[in-house]
Amino acid sequence: MIEAPEACCLSEQLNRTVRGKRITNVFAQYTPHKFAWFYGNPKEYPERLTGKTIDKINPCGGMIEIEAGDMMLILTDGINLRYFTPGEKLPARHQLLIGFEDESCLVASVRMYGGLWCFPKEGFNAPIAAYYETAKNKPQVMTDEFCESYFRKLIYADDAQKKTTKAFLATEQTIPGLGNGVLQDILYNARIHPKTRIHSLSAGQKEELYHQIKSTLQEMYNLGGRSTETDLFGKSGGYIPHLSKNTAGTICPRCEDMIKKENYLGGSIYYCSGCQPIQ
Repeated sequence: MIEAPEACCLSEQLNRTVRGKRITNVFAQYTPHKFAWFYGNPKEYPERLTGKTIDKINPCGGMIEIEAGDMMLILTDGINLRYFTPGEKLPARHQLLIGFEDESCLVASVRMYGGLWCFPKEGFNAPIAAYYETAKNKPQVMTDEFCESYFRKLIYADDAQKKTTKAFLATEQTIPGLGNGVLQDILYNARIHPKTRIHSLSAGQKEELYHQIKSTLQEMYNLGGRSTETDLFGKSGGYIPHLSKNTAGTICPRCEDMIKKENYLGGSIYYCSGCQPIQ
């Protein structure tokens, strides 16, 4: 799933690759997918986008925000995005294909689920608007606006105190773009168990958690995203997670205890039983 580091990497690649290109062809829901979520009728996407020029691409939490004339296209965290050069073989299955006048293409495919929302810049009004607007209007975790004083307001808020660290960091869009994927290594680096409650953390641990959010995400970004994700050209990221399904059951290189996996809050958590004791 796309999270903040990958959203930043993909946005930069898109700005270098498709910015300024005019759209000549659009195919939406070419391959039906039960959990591909569109804004309105996908049959209207060609009319909305054809003839428009890609103006700018921005990361927005774990989403990609593409401006094209008077239209906005939002691709959410469950989308796999690929760019194909002219003449390159295109995939047989996809949920959105955008062709440009130079005959290159941008192809979006849904994994388990994902949103492909195309709407006018003015007048976006739907239940999904709240999800997008929340991510857009909060400080982006990969920017200087997400500073330590802002983080203190989040972690010392009354409604945060009874939450576990996983619930605090990766649910309810407390920090847009920080999800269950990047969460594992952040907590591993901070030596905090994902089930530890926020009120149990010392002031020093809270400060360290902030610094590990910033430094871990920055390292992921610097290496082109996580190795479990691919970029615009199908290349895997260079950051190899310390904690993942690939390391569960192995020995922690830091303390030589066991890395464990559990199901928790609708997903998997990974932690080292030695250096991430629950408090």
